Amino acid sequence: MHWQRARRHLARTSLALAGSALASGLAVLLALQLSACAPTDQLASLPSAAPGAREFNVAVLYYDYDDPYVGSIRTALSSDLAHAGVPYEEYDAGNSQSNQDQQVDQALQGGASVLVVNIVTSGNAEVADKVCLKAEAAGVPVVFFNRPVEGEGDEGAILDYYDDVAFVGTDPEAAGRLQGELIGTYLVEHYQEVDLDGDGRISYALFKGEAGNPEAIFRTKYAVERADEILEASGRPDLVYFDENSVDHYQLDLTGSWSAASAHDYMREDLLRLGQGRDGMIELVIANNDSMAAGAIKALQEVGYNLGTPGSTTIPVFGVDASATGRQLISQGVMAGTVSQDPDETAACMCSMVLNARRGQDLLAGLDAYPRDEKDGLSRAVFIPCSIFEPEPSGEGVADAGPDAAGASAGAAS
Repeated sequence: MHWQRARRHLARTSLALAGSALASGLAVLLALQLSACAPTDQLASLPSAAPGAREFNVAVLYYDYDDPYVGSIRTALSSDLAHAGVPYEEYDAGNSQSNQDQQVDQALQGGASVLVVNIVTSGNAEVADKVCLKAEAAGVPVVFFNRPVEGEGDEGAILDYYDDVAFVGTDPEAAGRLQGELIGTYLVEHYQEVDLDGDGRISYALFKGEAGNPEAIFRTKYAVERADEILEASGRPDLVYFDENSVDHYQLDLTGSWSAASAHDYMREDLLRLGQGRDGMIELVIANNDSMAAGAIKALQEVGYNLGTPGSTTIPVFGVDASATGRQLISQGVMAGTVSQDPDETAACMCSMVLNARRGQDLLAGLDAYPRDEKDGLSRAVFIPCSIFEPEPSGEGVADAGPDAAGASAGAAS
């Protein structure tokens, strides 16, 4: 990892020189910039540029407000910070890394005491490193969350290098294995009704959220792998991908936004290509998250499947997140299952890290009960456990959340 050390040294030198040269004029320049771009109703809340004049505050940078799962974390974290009496400012990158880079600069120039970052470009240590270098130069700790900051082969490039940086998320493999457990168990119990064409095998479609995101990669891999293990143990054949000419055995959201719209368009094209007869029918849908599951369900409903009515054919669809939309679709009987990633616990863990920073302690102080990334030996990667979502006997849902909500972007690492 020589590239990191060499570039970090140059970056630190440049930041230090720039800081020395600009220190005397920073207060005036910052005030002018903020006054020019801030709405009138925000001017009263602008921070003082005088050193040490601003109280402890947090900048929370989200990759996209439209992501339903991230939105649930946002709601919980905002409540937790307010309850703890911690002032905070929120930023929406709109799924643009360049926007987020500018927002990091704005937050640090505005005197942020802690950066809480839902990085746009996930699984890329070089992108995360730029954030860390800026924060380190300002003496500000960083809490990354939800979207991994390191990719395969770069484990530890960020979390083993910086002392005042941590990550809060889920074990990338866990959600995939649990989803596979859910799928395999369901198929063993309902094999004959799922095998629509009666060929003795289950053909599936799979929607992957983002190319380089470790959570998308491992969900894609382990959902099928674990389901196959359960099927084999019951004497059933492995799942078969519906398109025999496909090399990847998934369809990728090219926008990287884990979107319902992407899954809907793919599913609609797949159904049109296969026709609506039972021969060669897609008999199972696996989605990396609930929003893509909802998009697939919307396409299925457009051709008469998954209507939730007596006698109608339902293709089992599985997601991840246990989002409000996912729970509602399950309660309607049009979605088979999902895996829960607790946004409230994620927010509580991050809030604890923020409070540690306010007390001048290590970010991870008092958080030993949370599991760490033992696979990669990363003690500063905190994992929030996943679980298979178990609906209440009467069904658990949220009013007005249904397949038409599938136009929203997705969660994840979402």
